[in-house]
Amino acid sequence: MTMTLKRIAMAAGVSVVALGATPAFATGTTAGQAVTNTARVDYQVGGVNQNQITASNTFTVDRKVDLVVAELGNVTTTVVPGATAQVTTFTVRNTSNAPLDFGLAVTQQTGGAATHGGTDSFDVTTPSLFLDTNGNDTYEAGTDTALTFLDEIAADTQRTVFVVANIPNTRVNGDVADVMLTAQAREPGAAGTQGVVVAQTAGANTAGVDTVFADIAGTVDAARDGQHSDDDDYTVSAPVLTVTKQSRVISDPFNGATNPKLIPGALVEYCIVVANAAGGAAANNVAISDVVPAQTAYQAAFGIFLNGTYTGTPGTGTCNLDGTAGGTYTAASTRVDGTLGTIAANTIRTLYFQVRIN
Repeated sequence: MTMTLKRIAMAAGVSVVALGATPAFATGTTAGQAVTNTARVDYQVGGVNQNQITASNTFTVDRKVDLVVAELGNVTTTVVPGATAQVTTFTVRNTSNAPLDFGLAVTQQTGGAATHGGTDSFDVTTPSLFLDTNGNDTYEAGTDTALTFLDEIAADTQRTVFVVANIPNTRVNGDVADVMLTAQAREPGAAGTQGVVVAQTAGANTAGVDTVFADIAGTVDAARDGQHSDDDDYTVSAPVLTVTKQSRVISDPFNGATNPKLIPGALVEYCIVVANAAGGAAANNVAISDVVPAQTAYQAAFGIFLNGTYTGTPGTGTCNLDGTAGGTYTAASTRVDGTLGTIAANTIRTLYFQVRIN
C-alpha cells in the first residue's frame, strides 16, 4: 500500500480486497501463462462512498524443465546366447510445465554391479530404439517405430521406449549386460524435427519465460542438468553342457563276462554322457553323432539306446542300461546318430551302443 493510500486509510474507513487472485505458487501452471492479481481499495470521505481504486500485477510463469526415465517392469530380461531382437523397456515422462522434445541415447555399462544383480560382463550388439506405437508396453516388430528422439511430448505425458539388441552367441550362463537410456530436454516447436538442447536461464529473473532445470540425478547424469537416465539389464540363461565318452568291456572270447579283457573279439559298450549343470537353462534338440572306430565293428543286434540315466560322476560313474531304443547307424560312414531331445538343468542323459574289437 502506498503512502497516499495509508493516509486515506487513517482518515476514513478503508477496505482493501484482492480481485481475481491466482495462487502465487503456481506449481504445474503452464509455462508462459500470465498470472494476474488485482487489488481494489474501497473508502469513504465524511461517510460518503468514494470511487474504488484498483491496482494490478501480472507476471509470466517460467518454464520448469523436469523429466523422468524409468525402467518398466523392474526385472532383468532373460536371454539365450545368439538371440536377436531382445528387449528392455523404459518409460520417458515429461514432468515439466511445458511441451518438450527429448533426445535419446543408449549407453552400456563397463563392469561393476548390474541393476538386477550380477556383474556387467559384456555388451549387447546393435542396440536400437523403438517407440511403443500402440501403447501396449510390448515390443512388436513391424508395428513399433524406430526412433532417435521423442517429438513434441506434452507436459505430464509419457512414452514407452524399447531398447532392442542382439546377444553375442559366445556368452555363457550368468553373463549380464547392463544398458542405460538417457533422455535430454530439447526445444519443441517443429513437429518431426528434433529441437536444440534446452539451455537454463542464467542470472536474475527476467520479464520473459525463463528456464529452470528441476530434474533429479539419474543413473549416469547429474541433478539439474536437463537430463535423466535409468538402466536395465540382460541376463544370459544358457545350458552348461559337458559331454563325456566312456567304454567298458562286456565280454571276451576266452573269459566270457567274468573279468573280460579288451582283446580282439571282445564286446565293448560305448556310453556317451551329456550332463547339464544346475542353475542353467534347459538344452533343447540335443543331438549326438559318433563315428565307430575302424578297429571295431558296430553291433546292430544290440542297437542304440537313448536317454538313459547315469549313476555317479560323468567319466567315473556307470551308464545305466535303461535307455529307449532309437537312433540310426549309417554303414557307409560307420556313424551312430541319436537325439536326446531336451535335457533340463541338473540332469544327465546318455546314448549307448556296442562294438566288437576286430
